[in-house]
Amino acid sequence: MKKHKIDHLDDYIVPLNMNGLRGRMLRLPAPSNSSKEILLVYGHHASIERMAGLAEDLNQYGAITMPDLPGFGGMESFYKLGEKPTLDNLADYLASFIKLRYKRRRITIMAMSFGFAVTTRMLQKHPSIAKKVDLLVSIVGFARHDDFVFSKKNHYLLRYSASFFSSWLPALFAKHVALRGPFIRGTYKLVADKHSKLVDADKEEQERRIQFEIELWQINDIRTYMDTSITMLKIDLCNKLVSLPVVHVAVQGDRYFNNDYVEQHLRVIYTEVTVMKSKMPAHAPTVIADAKQAAPFIPKALRVLLKTS
Repeated sequence: MKKHKIDHLDDYIVPLNMNGLRGRMLRLPAPSNSSKEILLVYGHHASIERMAGLAEDLNQYGAITMPDLPGFGGMESFYKLGEKPTLDNLADYLASFIKLRYKRRRITIMAMSFGFAVTTRMLQKHPSIAKKVDLLVSIVGFARHDDFVFSKKNHYLLRYSASFFSSWLPALFAKHVALRGPFIRGTYKLVADKHSKLVDADKEEQERRIQFEIELWQINDIRTYMDTSITMLKIDLCNKLVSLPVVHVAVQGDRYFNNDYVEQHLRVIYTEVTVMKSKMPAHAPTVIADAKQAAPFIPKALRVLLKTS
């Protein structure tokens, strides 16, 4: 199947202005032999640029739309409107985007990590949208706080650190002091030999990944990052059903989630769960630069579904 090679990413990024907030949206047209619409929802520490390779790979199966969400990827945050980036607010924003963008068209939704949690809450709150979904895919998604493999000590350390930096004054300090390039670069270089995102790379590749991490930390709204971190560490989506089957792509060596717990919780929420194993060695790389790097993320069985669903 033919796909669009992203030589100049900016050529496929358009402004996204909705509900009083400005962001961006990646739009890759469908190949000539497909009318499928695929909505990609990226995760927590991410951006359009980080996921462009995955979008390029999936483009062979249909048109790709990948929007920013408020506070992510450089988009303005809910704080601009005097609101907080709660899971419900993010879910409602995603629902509004789908209703505006797709209207009566059917869609495939593929959502990664925290993006899948937002998607699940959106489907719980807006069951009419579930009726127009042909295929729902979780890529290393989760549904409950105890899906995480963190120790109790690390769990509370992360939770209360995030709570502190979600306040406006500490967040302001983090944005203008702690998240400056030299400080982030120095921190990553101190742990490069042990950090899961860097340990498998040579010096040149490490520098490339660190530079991309600097960009991610600087373009994503720090208060939104911290507030949604708290959400992830308290989340429980198992209290409401979604009338859809889901395909869950799991990573064998996921450094964040217990795959067995994730599967159990998804089975509480969804009518049917099909688990597929990805060939990727970790939760997600810092940047999926091109379609070749993204290809191992998508199992062969899922590719068959994308062709036929």
